[in-house]
Amino acid sequence: MLYNPPSYEKCIQVIPGMQKTDMGEVDLNLLKLFDALLKEGSVTGAGARLGLSQPAASRSLGRLRRLLNDRILVRTPNGWELTPRALALSASVTKLLDDARAIVAPSEFHPGTASGRFTVATADHLALLLMPELVAKLSSLAPGIDLVMPAPAGDNVDLIAQGSADLAVGSFEGLPARFYSRRLYDEDFVCVVRQGHPILDEQLTLDNFVLLSHLSVIITGQGRSAVDEALAQHGLTRRIAVRTPHFLVAPMIVAESDLILSIPRKLAHRISRLAPIEILEAPIKIQPFAPSIIWHERKHYDPAHIWLRNQIIEIVRGW
Repeated sequence: MLYNPPSYEKCIQVIPGMQKTDMGEVDLNLLKLFDALLKEGSVTGAGARLGLSQPAASRSLGRLRRLLNDRILVRTPNGWELTPRALALSASVTKLLDDARAIVAPSEFHPGTASGRFTVATADHLALLLMPELVAKLSSLAPGIDLVMPAPAGDNVDLIAQGSADLAVGSFEGLPARFYSRRLYDEDFVCVVRQGHPILDEQLTLDNFVLLSHLSVIITGQGRSAVDEALAQHGLTRRIAVRTPHFLVAPMIVAESDLILSIPRKLAHRISRLAPIEILEAPIKIQPFAPSIIWHERKHYDPAHIWLRNQIIEIVRGW
C-alpha cells in the first residue's frame, strides 16, 4: 500500500507547465509513481518498484496523466517511451522527492565532511583539562569544524540561554527550565606546594595546614571557598595571603613561593607536568564536586551537538 501523505502543494507548484488543479487532491504518491516510471520505463516495472498491482499502477498512472495533462508514458513499436514533457519534468520531480525525503528523514552529521564551528564555554582550568584532547579529536575526526572558546560570563548559563555557546562545562546549580545537563566525573581537592617546600619534610596535618600562608582561588571573586567552608565546620580559619580568580595562575605563584594551594586533583596532576610543584593529600575533608556539561533544549536533538557531547563524554571516560 502506498503512503498517503498530506497534500504537497508548495512542491507541486514549482513543476513548470502543470495545469491548474485543486491542489488539495494532489498527493506525493503520484510523484513517486512518476519517479518510478522514469526509472523503470514501464507501468509494470513502476508498479513492482512501489509494491502496486498492475491494475493499481494503471489507475495511478491515469490520475497522474490527468494531473499533468500529458500521456507521460506511451507505447511505441520499440516498447514504452516517456513523452518529451515527462522527460522535461524529470529533474524537477527528482529534486522535489529528494527535498521531501530530507524533510521527513532524520538529519545526520558526518564529521569527516562537516564544516562550521562549535562554541564551548568553560573556565580556564577545565579548558586546560578538556580542550587539548577535544582539539585533537576535532583535528582527526572533523577537520572542517572550528572550535571557539568565548570569554567566561559568570557560570556561562546565560551564554547557553542566549545561544552564544553550544554548551558549557562547569559546576552548576539550579539550572533554568529547558536546560539539559550531563555529569562528567567526580572531583575532589588536594594541596600543592613548591618543590623543596619545608612542609614536605613533615606530615601535612590540619594543625600545620592552618598555620601556613594560603593562596585561594574563587572564580567569581566573591564568597568563601570550599576550603574555608570545610575549616569553618571545625571552627578554624586560615590566613589567605593571595586571592585570585585564576586557577591556572595560582599554581605558578605557588611554584615560586612558600604558599600552599588547594585545587582539584585532576588539575593538580596536569599542572605538575608543567610546573615544579608537589601534590599532598588534603588534611581536611573538602566538599567534592562533579563538573557537568549543560546545553539548551534547542540543541538537544541536533546530530552535530549530540556528536560533540559524545566526544566530550568519551574524553573524560579516559581520565
